[in-house]
Amino acid sequence: MMIPVEVVGVRIEMPSNQPIVLLKEIEGTRFLPIWVGAVEATAIAFAQQGLEASRPLTHDLIRDLLDHTDITLTSVHITALRDGVFFADLHLRNADGALEPLSARPSDAIAIALRTKSNILVTGDLLDEVGIDIPEQVASDATAAGDKELEAFREFLDGINPEDFAG
Repeated sequence: MMIPVEVVGVRIEMPSNQPIVLLKEIEGTRFLPIWVGAVEATAIAFAQQGLEASRPLTHDLIRDLLDHTDITLTSVHITALRDGVFFADLHLRNADGALEPLSARPSDAIAIALRTKSNILVTGDLLDEVGIDIPEQVASDATAAGDKELEAFREFLDGINPEDFAG
């Protein structure tokens, strides 16, 4: 069973200063933290904030390629955690129907899904295994406490430019 989730945001996990993308099931109270690299965290944050680089970043390019080839990203499925590594698939469709899913890193898949406004789904087994159940009141209190982390990440974002990732 696949469970729809939404991207709550990108946070900095303390004390390691490692970025995480935080997903929350839409019809529930479970969260799924996925540790990501700084570049991927920036790409996700840019998409959430609606920011566009002066030149297309990799995830923008993938979105544009899909548009130009009449292929639709119908959904992203985050499917497994093996040896500390999350796995995801891109589910695509063209005029002839569904295409074979493509394996992707969850961070890339999420960044593309946000740019294409595609659904993000997580297997129920994965949420059962590693999801964190946080009741709404606790989540609200944690959000207030997490404002310092969010501010630190915003400062990080303010100090970089999309061109820093050109290559």
